[in-house]
Amino acid sequence: MINFFIYLAIIVCGASVLAIELLGTRIIAPFYGSSLYLWSALISVTLAALSAGYAIGGRLADREATISRLCIIIGAAGLWIAIIPWLRVPALAVTDTLGLRAAVLVIATILFFPPLALLGMVSPYAIRLKASSLDVVGRTAGNLYAVSTVASVFAAVGTGFFLIPNIGVYRLVFIIGLILISTALIGLFCHKKSKAVYTAPLVLFLAGLLGYQIAPAQTADPEHGLIAIEQSAYAEIRVADIDDIRYMIIDGGTHTIADPITRESYFPYVHVLDITNNLFSQPGEMLLVGLGGGSVVKNFAENGWKVDAVEIDPVVTKLAYEHFGLREDEADVFEMDGRQYLITNDKDYDLIVMDAFGSSSIPFHLVTVEAFALIRSRLSVNGVLAMNIEAVGWDDIVVTSLAATAKKQFEHVIVLPIAEPPDQLGNVVMFASDRELKLIEELPEVTGRFSDNYNRNHAWDNQFVVDVKGVAVFTDDLNPIDLMAERINLVAREQLHEFYKENGLNW
Repeated sequence: MINFFIYLAIIVCGASVLAIELLGTRIIAPFYGSSLYLWSALISVTLAALSAGYAIGGRLADREATISRLCIIIGAAGLWIAIIPWLRVPALAVTDTLGLRAAVLVIATILFFPPLALLGMVSPYAIRLKASSLDVVGRTAGNLYAVSTVASVFAAVGTGFFLIPNIGVYRLVFIIGLILISTALIGLFCHKKSKAVYTAPLVLFLAGLLGYQIAPAQTADPEHGLIAIEQSAYAEIRVADIDDIRYMIIDGGTHTIADPITRESYFPYVHVLDITNNLFSQPGEMLLVGLGGGSVVKNFAENGWKVDAVEIDPVVTKLAYEHFGLREDEADVFEMDGRQYLITNDKDYDLIVMDAFGSSSIPFHLVTVEAFALIRSRLSVNGVLAMNIEAVGWDDIVVTSLAATAKKQFEHVIVLPIAEPPDQLGNVVMFASDRELKLIEELPEVTGRFSDNYNRNHAWDNQFVVDVKGVAVFTDDLNPIDLMAERINLVAREQLHEFYKENGLNW
């Protein structure tokens, strides 16, 4: 029975390590964004914790390895993991004043270092208990590490592909903690040579069922403005109504702002993109990469364009239909990666709009010289590329580098700023084409300081050409855009967190 428990412990603990590492991204990302820094912090904390656990566990095992002590280690790890859903809010509050890099590293350490270090102690402890002599230590260690790694593989696939989208993050975290505690209790039964060990499968099943029922779960709360919340394979997505305005929030970043009744967009960049209508004598074929709530689709469909839209996340598409008034007759939506669509579809477009970039997530593979070459190959002779970019200031390094990269493929590149004053967080729109970018028809006159026409005219009147001399160019081989976007993400998160506090939100 002791051997049975040791293998059970190795399987459960090995699976828990990878599951918790993946779940960590969903716990932190809604607050700080799913950035390169988040993944780096979680991987670093996981490796550091496991290393500490291996070292400490090995020393403790050499002193006196017992099943009881192993069960205490596993139970303690399970208890910490089970309370992570409640630890998250105060831990995030502690790190809110730190810079982005420090914040994600500190919050990852607070939440995950202790339980992962405890789980790291399990393997050396198990090897010490399992090895009957020095002659079989190598084989014993190899077998246990192999079993643990296989369990981690299944946990990684199961967690990412099935469990997060169907169970939810916080329930799943709580269930993992409860299963670890149950495993520790089973070990105590084994240690006492109790027949109760044969009830292990039932205990684990009941623990999981109990965890699912009582664990905290984030659900829609329309009375307090949270219309929908879903975990997709790519992100946490929320639809919220705040002061009679509807938002789509993806991993804590705002991607759509619209009137919940009229569906009109409140994002100025959406109306600045409308300028492209004045670059053509008549509507044509358009491709949109990045659907969001569908505001851009609706605007161009109303102007007579035939729209194809590419959206990698099917949950985003579903919520656009359900809560933002997107209609099936307004666009043909393809659920796949934008660059993959451009590779596999040889259709030519008069206009391609790139709207897949947020403050914390700029898909690096969509903004390289190679990606722009692919886009150019899918444009008609007089085709135009329009790109929405979030930046801190008109001359943000992200803006200048994107313009320099586009200039490698397009003859004419102009930038249309939106935010005022020019050093503030906001959007800019970049147009690129091999033809001169001139209006065929003048823009409508400005009727008010905060009107849509003001945004269009302000952006067009303040257009500028970036001096690309000496500016970094993005390639598939070398692309530091994640590093460049750090400052944008930090400013955006600070403003968003302040907005939440002002509106009494604690999501």
